[in-house]
Amino acid sequence: MKPGTFASYALTALLLSVAYAEDHHHHEEQPICRKLYYPNADFAIALYKRLNAQTAAGQNTFFSPLGISTALSMLSAGASGETHSQLFSTLGYSTLNQTQVNNAYENLLHMLGQSHENEQLDVGNAVALRSNFSPKENYLTAVRSHFSSEIFKVDLSKPDNAAAEINKFVANKTHDKIKDAVKDIDPDMAMMLINYVYFKGEWATRFSYELTHKADFHVNATATVQVDMMQNMGPFEIYRDAENHTTVIQLPYKGNTFMMIVLPNEGKMEEVEGYISRDYVRHWHRSVQTRCVNLFMPKFSISADYSLENTLREMGITDAFEDKADFSGLSDAANLKVTKVSHQAVLNVDEFGTEAAASTTVEISLKIGCFSREIKVNRPFFVFIVEKPTRSLLFMAKINDPTAA
Repeated sequence: MKPGTFASYALTALLLSVAYAEDHHHHEEQPICRKLYYPNADFAIALYKRLNAQTAAGQNTFFSPLGISTALSMLSAGASGETHSQLFSTLGYSTLNQTQVNNAYENLLHMLGQSHENEQLDVGNAVALRSNFSPKENYLTAVRSHFSSEIFKVDLSKPDNAAAEINKFVANKTHDKIKDAVKDIDPDMAMMLINYVYFKGEWATRFSYELTHKADFHVNATATVQVDMMQNMGPFEIYRDAENHTTVIQLPYKGNTFMMIVLPNEGKMEEVEGYISRDYVRHWHRSVQTRCVNLFMPKFSISADYSLENTLREMGITDAFEDKADFSGLSDAANLKVTKVSHQAVLNVDEFGTEAAASTTVEISLKIGCFSREIKVNRPFFVFIVEKPTRSLLFMAKINDPTAA
């Protein structure tokens, strides 16, 4: 992957926004998408805890909350009855109705689509339909108008060709960062929801290649690996949360996006991830202050691949995967259910900037001095990548081992 490109592709994805930045004053007009901030942030943290619990010790956890919430919200637009209630409850939308959620996503996608000087951020959705399947026109109208979805048909009589066509679409939208979003397609697939996010950003202050050196990274109390440790000296936004055993560093990209690193003290990772929540992240963001530090941070490139069906079931979305699934808002066909929810994610961080890609697919099938301080990120840490104007949490990661691809 080229340095400095951050591509996130999320197929059928779910979009999680997080209220990291300071609240606007009450007299200011609030964007409609603010309705999504708290529920999406809570869902992101809840999903992280589930995925992390399934991850082998020492391995990394990485996903796109943005991708996953958007996809499930597109799915909910076609769900009814208990199926819809479970989706809304798990996503945290119980106090909202579908019209409010649709309008909030329309506003969010519009704001994310505004031109961003010095960075590139493309967010969009699509629906791939089997040639002989026709959803309700009002569902297609909703995903077109509220989720900016492109609609295209695929020939499921040739599943390999259909998969190749979807993969080509995703690769094109993500500048070839995600090339195999779909590995195989159920011959009974009626449609697939697709979300992509592409971000390319440079650090506001780049790390010097000349200062990068080999250094130890402590995976745990007994294991150490060698990493390429970057170094940057100067003013950074930091916060030492002594009470909660963490150090927070915010690294801005050129433009409207920043990376937040949450570095638990030695031996405190499990304690920190036990209480980490949307409120803690907001508190950390609000508490940072500019300080001169000598920052050491590893270059890393990681990837993750998840099948989310069981995780979503555990979180309360069960009917969508069963024969009793109710997608009557999507089609008059009574025999539709979700058969696969897959997510891939890749993250690359180097001296130039950040490159990331994520894909989520939801397959719906027929039923049949200045340098006096030092901060060394040389032990497991969290990463949050946030788009400031919408407070959207684009990516979240726990880096246990920067050398584990």
